[in-house]
Amino acid sequence: MKNKALNGVTTAWKGLSLTLKHVFSDNSKRQVISISDNNYFKQLEGTTNTIQYPHQKLPVPEVGRYQLDVEMDDCIVCDLCAKICPVDCITIDSIKATEAIGQTSDGTTKRIYAAKFDIDMAKCMYCGLCTIVCPTECIVMTNQYDKSVFELKNLNYEFADMAPEVADEKRRLLENQLAERQAAKLAALNKKEGDA
Repeated sequence: MKNKALNGVTTAWKGLSLTLKHVFSDNSKRQVISISDNNYFKQLEGTTNTIQYPHQKLPVPEVGRYQLDVEMDDCIVCDLCAKICPVDCITIDSIKATEAIGQTSDGTTKRIYAAKFDIDMAKCMYCGLCTIVCPTECIVMTNQYDKSVFELKNLNYEFADMAPEVADEKRRLLENQLAERQAAKLAALNKKEGDA
């Protein structure tokens, strides 16, 4: 019984002495240095405290996976990013155009409107698969990592800027074009049957 009591006192004293050592140690701010610096991990040794966030920020690695961003001018609305996403955080509503609507920065012709292009970063698992499959490289991971919000719905980012009225108009134009093509096909078929 005395052994257990003595063991309890000694372990409590070890823990308390470690705590007291840090309480009375130097409270200097951590120096922000590059991750590629040889002394980066040696900063943790000694009495250096944590960085004073948000006044100080640690440098982020160039290959880090953080906030997603979409350059809509380069998006051809191929839907590959939404299809490969394992957690379905990308929602795309596409409308086929009646003619070519422009070109991306790499010269690819755009033929589809993006009525809706939303990314729910609350669901995103930062795997980066969507950035890999994008043929025009319009979806990228930025170095923004501190997107804290109070409401979960604020993590849903909308990249398409098409108004619902404009989207309805584009859908109506497409339906009219498809109806005209169908009517032309039927007329050609009837004419072919009438000639035979």
